[in-house]
Formats: sequence, structure tokens, C-alpha cells
Amino acid sequence: MNKSNLRHRRSIRLKGYDYTQAGAYLVTICTHNRQPLFGEIRNGIMLLNSYGRIACPQWLQLVYRFSNLELGEWVIMPNHVHGILIITGRGEASQKRNNGQVNTLITDASPLRPNGTESGSIGAIIQNFKSVTSRKINSQLGKSKEPIWQRSYYEHIIRNENEMQSIADYIVTNPLNWEQDAEYYNDIWAKHP
Repeated sequence: MNKSNLRHRRSIRLKGYDYTQAGAYLVTICTHNRQPLFGEIRNGIMLLNSYGRIACPQWLQLVYRFSNLELGEWVIMPNHVHGILIITGRGEASQKRNNGQVNTLITDASPLRPNGTESGSIGAIIQNFKSVTSRKINSQLGKSKEPIWQRSYYEHIIRNENEMQSIADYIVTNPLNWEQDAEYYNDIWAKHP
């Protein structure tokens, strides 16, 4: 795929949906080229390596960086992370929105990107996680800008309790089902081209 195709990829985000609003979201974040960076699965158990042990506390730290966030079930796999992020609506962004300042919170945006990631949104949370883990892993590697993550991420709005339970069960059993998981085959091909 050439660079011009990358710039024009179709977004999977729901057009017009407010990703800062209270709700539960499944997110999946894959490593760059789906490399197995975080460890390996043995006997249905995820064994974190040094990079996985960097990513794990950074995921847990998200609730301290975002006052409107709670974590549901989550797992770090060899080449991806699955997690349920629960936006509670108690954060600074939702307070400002409730005071009539809808869609004016662009504190994370650069001057070159006036429509940057909205503070407190799922995008801002994922951006923070990717940025901090990339910086810490690159520091351990002794490199400055080695890509750690794929450019984007997958998200799904969880619509009801049954769906929440089904997704939570999938996340918890993900290491047990690694060999049947599509990501497993990407891992095998990465090791044996």
C-alpha cells in the first residue's frame, strides 16, 4: 500500500458520534506489522516479556490520566491489546460539555491540526496509551522512533449488558483461544516468513 492510500483510508468511526460520551467501548490495538512484541502464550497463559511489562502498567495508569475513565476486562496479547474502556462522564471534558461548551474542547490539538483529538475521548485515551508505551519501549530499545503500534485501532460501542458480558468473556478467554485466533496466524507468519 502506498502512502497516498494510507492518507485516504476510510474511517470506521461512526460519523457524528461523540466518543467522549458516557458508555462502554471495546478497543483493540495492534502492534506495528502485528509483531509479537509483548510476550508469548504458553498453555493458554500470556507470559509478558519486558515490553509487555511496560505496556501493562501503562494500561492501568490510564484511569489516573483520565478522570472520566474506568477499565473493564482487558488483556495484553503477543501482538495486540483488547480492553473495555468505560467513559463515566465524570471528567473535565463532560463537565464543560454539560455547561454548553459542546465540541469546543480541543486542548490536545496541535496548531497545525485544528480538529485534533478531543480531550477525554476514546481517541485521546488510545493516543495517550500508544504514545507513553512507545516512548518507554523505545527508551529500553535505545532507539527514538521505532514504530510500536499500528496507525489506527479498532473500537466498538458496547450497546447492552449481554454484549458487555459476551465481550468480557471473549477478552478473558483470549489467551486460551490463541491458536484459533486470527492474530495467532499473523504471529506465526511473522516468525516464519
